Amino acid sequence: MKIEEEIRPQVEKLLASNRKNMGDALGIEFQLFSKNEMRAAMPVNENTIQPFGILHGGASVALAETLASIGAYLNLTDPNKTAVGLEINANHIKSVRSGNSVIGIAKPLHRGAQTQVWETRIETESGKLVSISRCTLAVVGRK
Repeated sequence: MKIEEEIRPQVEKLLASNRKNMGDALGIEFQLFSKNEMRAAMPVNENTIQPFGILHGGASVALAETLASIGAYLNLTDPNKTAVGLEINANHIKSVRSGNSVIGIAKPLHRGAQTQVWETRIETESGKLVSISRCTLAVVGRK
């Protein structure tokens, strides 16, 4: 796993949390933490497929929003703020069968003071496009 040095303290704090989350349930494994790109792998298995044995669109969307949310968080400069999903859309292009993995690559399109917009490409291990999504995040005060 690669971590951009500038954000290492934020990432280490995030990873040190022992709280279970959806990413754990889906088997998401982070590969890159950066302000300009987030990357993670997710298995296509019994936790991420739909009844027909292919990757569930909801699992793809969960991967996309996870990457976008963490990426947005890493771009915040005010420790009293956080980023939360406001809207997400996705187009599912190609099916992937159980036994494989997919890679999510999220990049910011807009990093504003009140909103951020991230695009996530989900690809097969060989680089074929599986899904593409855009997630808008609201920058809000921490509670």
